[in-house]
Amino acid sequence: MNIEIANRLVNLRKSNGFSQEALAEKLGISRQAISKWERAEASPDTDNLILLAKIYKISLDELLSSEEDPTPTGEDADASTTEQTNEKEDFHKFNGIHLKDKNGELYIGQDGISATDFAKQETIHIKDTAHITVNGQNYTFAEAHKKWGHNHHATQFPIVMIIILVYVAVGVVYNIWHPTWLVFLLIPISFGIISAIQQKNWNHVPYPIIIATIYLTLGFLYNVWHPAWVLFLTIPLYYSLVHYFRQKSTPNS
Repeated sequence: MNIEIANRLVNLRKSNGFSQEALAEKLGISRQAISKWERAEASPDTDNLILLAKIYKISLDELLSSEEDPTPTGEDADASTTEQTNEKEDFHKFNGIHLKDKNGELYIGQDGISATDFAKQETIHIKDTAHITVNGQNYTFAEAHKKWGHNHHATQFPIVMIIILVYVAVGVVYNIWHPTWLVFLLIPISFGIISAIQQKNWNHVPYPIIIATIYLTLGFLYNVWHPAWVLFLTIPLYYSLVHYFRQKSTPNS
């Protein structure tokens, strides 16, 4: 495909108010395919040409016309430049590791790391420099930590050392090494709860480990393996409730 037709495809898409993603969804193809057409790296097949003509409500001759639309000026030119810049940035994302779902996306590439939270509409870009960019504003790492960093005093509490000392003390004094070893399960539990409080995200609570700890304790101490196993049925219930309340508290969800 020559560059003139590629430019026409770009202009037709924009004039009809489609993003590359929206047009790709209508055609049932990938966004990268649209991007390749518009960079003249590939050509749409006959079926896609027919579909494009129907979507734009023009003939195939008009679609394949090499006459370029008038050069946009003023606000249209600024908007066009901005969109081309955004599309270029989107294209570069596919040169690195790009992960995306309904909650957000993560990009790791040569130009740094970008993370976007769709719900909060926040974007963070960490470049290969001593600065971090948050929603277009540059900060040093010290400034970013001061503004958004969490209080880590709780995690500095010597939880691991205390649990080891308790285990050794109970084992030496009372010779109860089993099932005292269960106290070690308190390590991931405590760190998970601290993280959940700091991040205000109860998905961080290691609920399955908590249930396993309770189950083993009831089994070893009271020999009630049955019906204590029913506790495991509460795990999907817990995460369903967490998901429900997170969705409920998120605006525009």
